[in-house]
Amino acid sequence: MPETEEREPGLGGLAARLARTGLAALRNRIELLAVEWQEERARLVELIMWLVALLFLGMLGVLLLTVTIILLFPPEYRLYVAGGFTLLYLIGAGVALAGVKSVLKHEPFSETIDQARKDGAWFDS
Repeated sequence: MPETEEREPGLGGLAARLARTGLAALRNRIELLAVEWQEERARLVELIMWLVALLFLGMLGVLLLTVTIILLFPPEYRLYVAGGFTLLYLIGAGVALAGVKSVLKHEPFSETIDQARKDGAWFDS
């Protein structure tokens, strides 16, 4: 029998190869989860910082502008102007709420979940 002839792997070799492949896939998924965790944490911190800045500066600017505009009107119309601004601000708050909801629609760890589904489908087949 020539020495260059390759032998077919036995059951033990196949099991070891399958275990190595499974562990490599598991390690890959854990690394993906760790990377996505860091990305989501950074995204959340950034979102909070922008929201705080938006709220503080926006409220300050709107308050000063509103007071200035209300004081420009004669005293008998100031109550109506204040009511109009109240309605305008409530509409703006609704639009801002819709914007925050659209940002929060992003499913965290979507890649990890997709990979887990693919793995499950692969194991089922």
